[in-house]
Amino acid sequence: MARERYDSYGRPVRRLVLAVLILLLIALVLVWRIDNPRVERIRAAITDRVVPNMEWAMSPITGMGRMLDEFQSYSRLFEQNQQLRRDLQQMRAWREAALQLEQENARLLDLNRVQLNPELTFVTGIVLADSGSPFRRSVLLNVGARDGILDGWATMDGLGVVGRISGVGERTARVLLLTDSNSRIPVTIQPSGQQALLMGDNSQTPLLDFLEAPEDINAGDRIITSGDGGLFPPGLLVGQVIVTSDRRLRARLAADLARLRFLRVMRSHPGTALDDPGDLIGPPWPLPGQATEAAERLVIDPESVAAEDGAGVSQ
Repeated sequence: MARERYDSYGRPVRRLVLAVLILLLIALVLVWRIDNPRVERIRAAITDRVVPNMEWAMSPITGMGRMLDEFQSYSRLFEQNQQLRRDLQQMRAWREAALQLEQENARLLDLNRVQLNPELTFVTGIVLADSGSPFRRSVLLNVGARDGILDGWATMDGLGVVGRISGVGERTARVLLLTDSNSRIPVTIQPSGQQALLMGDNSQTPLLDFLEAPEDINAGDRIITSGDGGLFPPGLLVGQVIVTSDRRLRARLAADLARLRFLRVMRSHPGTALDDPGDLIGPPWPLPGQATEAAERLVIDPESVAAEDGAGVSQ
């Protein structure tokens, strides 16, 4: 009986409360979307009064968000840790391979009795500034004539050739990079042994030109300095061969030209010049007066000249 009376009064009350709540929500949405200064002030007042008091209700959601961010951070750290472990394992394998190659190279040098050039030393300088021009690729070093630097010496970044000294001051020196359009150095491509000219064109990959048999060269072949001309020491690493989309051969430099901080200036002492050709070239040319006299004798009496030459041969 009592339950029936509760149901008869409770259902209409619940319906009324639900209808009032729906009307309030609709009114709140409408008020929130009205673009009016007075309504804007009302919204601001409601926000200032309600939101700070609802901070306790938002704390679980905020905590869950922080936990999710921390979990994602830990996940990223775990992935980076795994990647570093793989890189470390790979570096250990490379280290073992490098040690084996170093030992093999030492044995081969010992078998061939190779004597390395003791005069090939270097001076280390700090890169002060670059040229800052798209048409000239050069850097400035803090070493100069007082340090014994000479014009034309090769420079390296510890791994590959960077360029050559082009201009020496008392305390500074200018290095012309291999990528500059004025750079031309002779190189050797291994293992084919072909000679080429590495020419800069203001791009990051200089051009390989003047090749005898380009079809015998493959991408990835090693490029070293040939030493032709006596300016660069032979055997310095330059880079690797790459083939562009237009089927031209270019060089990917071993040196990192984008991050140059220290450079090695290689001391390359030139060889002794030959002033006297000796007797290997042939007899010296006759002087102008002697040539004229011989020509006059040949015109006047060719038979006597021939007889004298035959007598000299018989003797």
